Amino acid sequence: MLAIGIGSPTTIMRNGTNCNVLLKELQQIWNDIGESEAEKDRMLLELERECLEVYRRKVEEAANAKARLHHSVAAKEAELATLMAALGELNLHSSIQAERSASLKEKLASVTPLVEELKMKKEERMKQFADTKAQIEKISGEISGYNHFNNGMIRTLELDEQDLSQRKLTEYQTHLHTLQKEKSDRLHKVLENVNEVHSLCGVLGLDFGQTVSDVHPSLHGTSVEQSTNVSNSTLEGLEQAIAKLKIERKARILKLKDIVASLLELWNLMDSPKEEKNNFSRITSILGSSETEIIEPGVLSTDIIEQASAEVQRLTKLKASRMKELVMKKRLELEEICRMTHIEPDTSTAAEKSSALIDSGLVDPSELLANIEAQIAKTKQEALSRKEIMDRIDRWLSACEEENWLEDYNQDENRYNAGRGAHINLKRAERARVAVNKIPAMVENLIHKTLAWEDEKNMFFLYDGVRLVSILEEYKLTRQQKEEEKKRHRDQKKLQDLLLTEKESIYGSKPSPRKSNSFRKPNGYRANGNGSMTPTPRRNSVGSGTPELLTPRSYSGRQNGYFKEMRRLSTAPLNFVALSKEDTMSYASVCGSELGSPRLN
Repeated sequence: MLAIGIGSPTTIMRNGTNCNVLLKELQQIWNDIGESEAEKDRMLLELERECLEVYRRKVEEAANAKARLHHSVAAKEAELATLMAALGELNLHSSIQAERSASLKEKLASVTPLVEELKMKKEERMKQFADTKAQIEKISGEISGYNHFNNGMIRTLELDEQDLSQRKLTEYQTHLHTLQKEKSDRLHKVLENVNEVHSLCGVLGLDFGQTVSDVHPSLHGTSVEQSTNVSNSTLEGLEQAIAKLKIERKARILKLKDIVASLLELWNLMDSPKEEKNNFSRITSILGSSETEIIEPGVLSTDIIEQASAEVQRLTKLKASRMKELVMKKRLELEEICRMTHIEPDTSTAAEKSSALIDSGLVDPSELLANIEAQIAKTKQEALSRKEIMDRIDRWLSACEEENWLEDYNQDENRYNAGRGAHINLKRAERARVAVNKIPAMVENLIHKTLAWEDEKNMFFLYDGVRLVSILEEYKLTRQQKEEEKKRHRDQKKLQDLLLTEKESIYGSKPSPRKSNSFRKPNGYRANGNGSMTPTPRRNSVGSGTPELLTPRSYSGRQNGYFKEMRRLSTAPLNFVALSKEDTMSYASVCGSELGSPRLN
């Protein structure tokens, strides 16, 4: 029947009513026309066939639409599943399962927003991956030393779109953070090395920019876009540059120290003024400094070294012209030290000989000067070891001088007069007698000290070229002979007194005593009241019966011509045969006035 329809009951009912009305209207038209029943049936069949064809076509179209819709839903679900798997979004699975009983359009309507949302999320995640990947590639390239990435590096960082999960992104970001930390550490190390290179270049006076640019241009680049290279090759290059600079610094320090040592030696020799030395005060301070302490910019530059070398050459030329004068000056210094310490100077560097050697060119003046300086040092060291004995010699000589003064004082007839300074002379005379009484003990102690010094040093103690022990032994012998002469004089005086007493008893008369000033002094003596004789500056005659009493200074005057100082404690023989009886009595009267004076033991 033509009343069949598809749709809701209301729609079918309405469609059926319309069809019946139209069918009735068609039949009325056919009746009016006068169509036969067969023709009516044929046209009704054709009409029904056409209606079925329309229905069939509509069904097919609906089936195709359903298939397309089902395919769309399946595609969306597949895309959704792919996106969920790629993004790791597992929390949407339960909501999708709950909507599986709905119609296809409902399913499509519910899945499509999710797919769009996940697509946007995928794009955002892809962008994050791309940014992270780009940073990883950039930092990896900086660390590995490549400014442009090769294909192998790109393949190792190829993004897998099947895995865009948060876990994978976290892995990428962790890798990126590791690389960033490594880059930061490398950058810190590079900056430390660059700073050290800068410091070394400053000290050495080298071009810092050129030095680091030779390692890598980015280390001294002015471009803001160019980042500092932190690759292994850059670090190795910086370390090698630092090692070379340190080697150069060490070599320059050694060279400059040699130059400074030469400068100091030349300044000392040439007595250079302070203003001239101040010009090189920057470099003289490095002598006592270690390598790490030398940080002043330019102090090791080639200009400074060349200036110091030129100064050394200038002073060396000047030294050559003044070396002879310096040698003579040092020789005089040596002789003065020897004179003060009573040590014989080395004759190999005598002034005349040194001058002849320098003029002949047979010897280097600097070597001769060094030899004299060594002699000065040796003499000073020897003088230091002789100091104790020399002090004892000075005390002995001082006592001898006091003895000479006491003898002169005892011969003064007016010494007891109450004149100006008489009480001062009396006090000095008492001190002098005490000092004179100590002379024998001084001599003995001096001999023992001298022998101990000779045993320790395994050499003779020479005083102006003469062995001191010989001088002291001769002094003791001479003093002993002097004492014996005094004793004989006293015995003879007693005999003369006895003869005078006998003459008075026989003749009853007494010769008038002569005045003491009628006493004739023997050659080379001054008489005093206690029988001792004071030496005069005259040398003893050849035929004297008693040898001279000599001090070390007397020997210095007799043994060499270097020193003019000479003092002798000498005694000439008492020629009693030449004395008349009257002179002897006068002598006795003089001697008797000082019998209370201390005697030399």
